[in-house]
Amino acid sequence: MAITAAMVKELRDTTGAGMMDAKKALTETDGDMEAAVDWLRTKGLAKAAKKSGRTAAEGLVAVKVEGGRGVAVEINSETDFVAKNADFQAMVASVADEAVKVADLEALKSADMGGKTVEETITAKVATIGENMSLRRMASVEGDTVVSYVHNAATDGMGKIGVLVALTGDEAFGRQIAMHIAATNPTALNEAELDSAVVEKEKQVQMDIARESGKPEQVIEKMIEGRMKKFMAEATLMGQAFVMNPDLTVEAAAKEAGAEITGYVRLEVGEGIEVEKEDFAAEVAKAAKG
Repeated sequence: MAITAAMVKELRDTTGAGMMDAKKALTETDGDMEAAVDWLRTKGLAKAAKKSGRTAAEGLVAVKVEGGRGVAVEINSETDFVAKNADFQAMVASVADEAVKVADLEALKSADMGGKTVEETITAKVATIGENMSLRRMASVEGDTVVSYVHNAATDGMGKIGVLVALTGDEAFGRQIAMHIAATNPTALNEAELDSAVVEKEKQVQMDIARESGKPEQVIEKMIEGRMKKFMAEATLMGQAFVMNPDLTVEAAAKEAGAEITGYVRLEVGEGIEVEKEDFAAEVAKAAKG
């Protein structure tokens, strides 16, 4: 497979590796971006790639809490200009109001909103605003207490990142946890909820890294044990250092506050979406040849 400059740049942006190292990693892995990241990590040339993809789409995440249930919905637009539009924001707020009443995304799309389904309402708004939009995601949590938090708020209850936390205990503490989640973006609530495939893959990468050092197997086993413990602490909400008091883990902070965190949701606008960008220089060169 031909390794393009764009591929090398993407790998460099993702890992912070040097240009030649990034190119070699892609060559060694036949252009497989994910495998190239692991190859660089094995050689000690890159840190782990962040969980989320590049945030490339615009729009808003809205959060709504009613009783013991909270929902977060993401509606995308093509530009940030539309996300600041009062009509668009009013529509997003109305969709969030409907989301509290339904179980999942498909039910939300077909829910009635003033005589039209939510999906039809969004389609009609595309025609009036003149920009493509889509209802992309919905997530919910339930608990004794549900707290919401919006980071980079565009208006009340909506912004670039929406977080919901379900807990038993103090609401003020729950809000601190929601702010922590917005900042750290944990992979899972605790070790039990971590995807076993993700854990196994990380363990394999760490084993490859350790073997590159040439140390004996018994030493490698100890190294892996310590590194996986660190990985678990960084990936899980309960294992992370609490941003409000880094001397405590979130689990310890919750215990001290007499609270139990039972679930959370974090949605970030455009998370995992990548928008293709034209290589202007290549486009000009191609046109010149024509």
